[in-house]
Amino acid sequence: MSTKTAPEGWLTLPDLVDVLGEPLGRVRRLLDESQLVGSRRFGVLAVPEVFVVDGHPLSSLRGTAIVLHDAGFSDDEVIDWLMAPEESIGVAPIDALRAGRKSEVRRVAQTLA
Repeated sequence: MSTKTAPEGWLTLPDLVDVLGEPLGRVRRLLDESQLVGSRRFGVLAVPEVFVVDGHPLSSLRGTAIVLHDAGFSDDEVIDWLMAPEESIGVAPIDALRAGRKSEVRRVAQTLA
């Protein structure tokens, strides 16, 4: 029986407990509340590490994820959109969010509905 692990650049739930300094229940709540967005594409639930900044979920992620979920995106699709280069923004939306360009990213996300 092999244990599946997430590839480099992704944080599993135990990783998130360590990085965030929060108990597992709180980490699950962050996922439920869209403060973090995870995927099981590697067999285990994992979150891109770029969604965490200085030991906390990226603050602008939640609202953006909610806009995308409201547009019908699954968690995997939210992650894929955030990580892929977006021509209208000039960079991947996650890079723009990390640079403080929340309004611009959400404006583009709203057009996807």
